[in-house]
Amino acid sequence: MSYQPLPTPKSLRAAAQAVAERGEPLIVMITLRGCVYCDLVRNSYLHPLMREGKAFAVQIDLQDRTSAIQDFAGTTTTPAALAERWKIGLTPTLLFVGHDGRERAPRLEGVSSTDFFGEYLNQRLEAARQGLRK
Repeated sequence: MSYQPLPTPKSLRAAAQAVAERGEPLIVMITLRGCVYCDLVRNSYLHPLMREGKAFAVQIDLQDRTSAIQDFAGTTTTPAALAERWKIGLTPTLLFVGHDGRERAPRLEGVSSTDFFGEYLNQRLEAARQGLRK
């Protein structure tokens, strides 16, 4: 499976606010270059949902200590520092966040079953959408 990255935003805050205007959560995928399960999730689940307009996702690299990214509070940091702050220990990890950066559904960590991953993803997306309405 070829590597087809998701967008990597300069500002998570701006990305989440743009998506929130549509009433949707932002999916933040924490990834690792060379991770075959990350490629699977990106190519088989997230890219198709994005093409259909059913989800909005970005990615940050677990080991990227050189790129600058603005977090949800507007502070400039690195993707690796964010992953550490969020206590990410497994890739892929999907976070479902609102415009304020708060997680609106349980994280989806790793790929325990390709048979059920799509359903797990749909459940988290729906929970996050409901969390945005509260």
